[in-house]
Amino acid sequence: MNSHRFFRNNECKYFPCHKTENDEEFNCMFCYCPLYPAGEECGGNYIYLENGIKSCENCFIPHDKNGYEYIQAHMEKITKNIIP
Repeated sequence: MNSHRFFRNNECKYFPCHKTENDEEFNCMFCYCPLYPAGEECGGNYIYLENGIKSCENCFIPHDKNGYEYIQAHMEKITKNIIP
């Protein structure tokens, strides 16, 4: 069973929080992306807004059916930006 890799919450009032062509493959496991603190090294489709906030509204990595594997492969980038 892969319940630790994929979870979809159809009951969420924000589902899906990103535009998707296939709701059945939308992964809610990482509702808040753990790659966010990796900054520019996250590998996602992000932009910085004029106020300096990183916007990930066009990124689908954590919601992809293979998002778990991608995030696990990038954990070092995440921790190096969080833990000095």
